Amino acid sequence: MFIAIPSRDKAPLRWATPLLFTALWVCFIGSALLPDPEQRRLMMDWGTLSGGLGEPADWWRSIRGGTALRLVTALFLHADWAHLLGNLVFLLIFGLPAERAMGPWRFLALFLLGGAAANLAAAIMIGTPDRLIIGASGAVSALIGAYLALFPGAKLGVVVPLGLFLQFVKVPAALLIGIWAALQLVFTYIGPAFGAVAWSAHLAGFAFGVVFALVARAGIARRMRRRRGF
Repeated sequence: MFIAIPSRDKAPLRWATPLLFTALWVCFIGSALLPDPEQRRLMMDWGTLSGGLGEPADWWRSIRGGTALRLVTALFLHADWAHLLGNLVFLLIFGLPAERAMGPWRFLALFLLGGAAANLAAAIMIGTPDRLIIGASGAVSALIGAYLALFPGAKLGVVVPLGLFLQFVKVPAALLIGIWAALQLVFTYIGPAFGAVAWSAHLAGFAFGVVFALVARAGIARRMRRRRGF
């Protein structure tokens, strides 16, 4: 008879999410301390610019010239506090459980590649050339997509105001994320900040996260079994 004995090792430290959290803060504070002209130059030099990627030859030229790196560096630039804090909240909510399941290195790959893919999609879909695309929203959307694929039956806590009282209820994550994804689709064409927010990047990042999690699901399952001693 063979009996599986679960491992008594402590759960590994989740360092990728805190690292990204800190990096986003440091980059924002560093840019916020610059004079306005220098801050604008930083955004234009390291942010993603729309247009110029309509043909395969343009992609190759961008890779050779190093400007493709902007797809990643743009993730660490934010326009204001609200832009940053919104991404940080979602990073903590969906990033910590995703990192626990997939491991720090796979998690970092998801964040960076998903964010780059989201920025690339926005750069192609935005018709106006030289529009600045910055922020980690695309990468965070990739985390949301991966979370849905990995934990389709999970529930999220929501605070609902009922008159003078606040009621804490649990709602299926699939429902909340589905509503969020539908809003991104609507806002791509109409709605708040239409033309000022790269909603298409959110959708592209979300789709990338779902596909990434599904492709990596077998490896993630093996990792979870090893942690449990099976």
